[in-house]
Amino acid sequence: MTRRLLAASVAACLSLVGPACAETLETRMQVLLDGFQQDYGFPGATAAIALPDGNVVSVASGHADREAGTPMTPETRMLAASIGKTFVAMTTLLLESDGVLARSDLVSDHLGDRSWFSRLPNHATMTVGDLMRHGAGLPKRVHLERFQAEMAARMYGGTDAIPSEDAIAFVVDAEPLFPAGEGWAYTDTGYLLLGFVIEEASGATYYDLVTDRFLGPLGLNATTPSDTPALPGLAVGYVAIDNPFGLPPRTMDEDGRLVWDPAMEWTGGGLVSTSRDLAAWGHALFGGEAMETPYLDRLLDSIPVSPDAPSIQYGAGVAVYAETPRGPVLGHGGWIPGYVSSLRHYSDHGVTVAFQINTDVGIADDSTDLVPALEAALADLAIELTDEAGEQ
Repeated sequence: MTRRLLAASVAACLSLVGPACAETLETRMQVLLDGFQQDYGFPGATAAIALPDGNVVSVASGHADREAGTPMTPETRMLAASIGKTFVAMTTLLLESDGVLARSDLVSDHLGDRSWFSRLPNHATMTVGDLMRHGAGLPKRVHLERFQAEMAARMYGGTDAIPSEDAIAFVVDAEPLFPAGEGWAYTDTGYLLLGFVIEEASGATYYDLVTDRFLGPLGLNATTPSDTPALPGLAVGYVAIDNPFGLPPRTMDEDGRLVWDPAMEWTGGGLVSTSRDLAAWGHALFGGEAMETPYLDRLLDSIPVSPDAPSIQYGAGVAVYAETPRGPVLGHGGWIPGYVSSLRHYSDHGVTVAFQINTDVGIADDSTDLVPALEAALADLAIELTDEAGEQ
């Protein structure tokens, strides 16, 4: 029923343009998201589409708090997880534009005096650009059993986050995965190092920089650091009973605080946001409007993620899908216990799609197709409506 209703709704919008089409798009998005919530049974979700003119349409479905019966709204916030890497990378490019650092800098130029730095894999050869593109050959610490045990102990006990330098210490004395600049391996460790580079080079905190130079000027008022368990307006996150961190299925206590400290993420992600803000950010970022100095060529200076998939690359905190049925796609995904987020920009059509879901059940272990299915459905709706409207 949901698919038939959506098809009929799309057809009804084809003769409309401008604000009228935006209103119709909102209605169609609501039908779509409600249908997904019913079909997949997740607690709640928000979704937003930024149209080519920058107008953002946002909807919500389900519950922000199942137990209390609190409805999800477009203003409900969730942890954006690794989508925060787009902000970290742009802050680095901003400092490059300011002449404070360069992507070609050796990381050792900025962090070489730290006692632990010389024990890192590829410490003498990795560059700032390698960190941005996950090309430094650093192991992924979250796959290490001792790191998972430490994370589980802190999450289960509700204690403070692992300090970033302590998190980096899990990969000291490890063998590099490959020589710096000669491969690709996704790792939050590299982005924690990038956070230290940003702060060392600028003399300011990362959160102050991203707030003053991006969040404030772009009006992303719902996006703030996720550096405390108490985050106003946050939806309850839900995890599987047998999750690897020993968290309770409901990750928020009765006072509205997370039962674990999200500050451990820092520049691996480190932001709480809304789908509306994420879509607005994607529209500005991929449209070349996030800062005055030209940056798109640097943002999209990318490397293949695998020799077997040359059309899938990773740039400065952004995944680049050069060949898809919908044309080139730019974006990033995000997962953190209890929350999943997606940001996608469809370059040929000028539309940006974002959504957030307040559970990772079935998503963290890839046992459901929810995320790619919702990405595809929202993209097809946005593309069909805007392309047809543009032909009128």
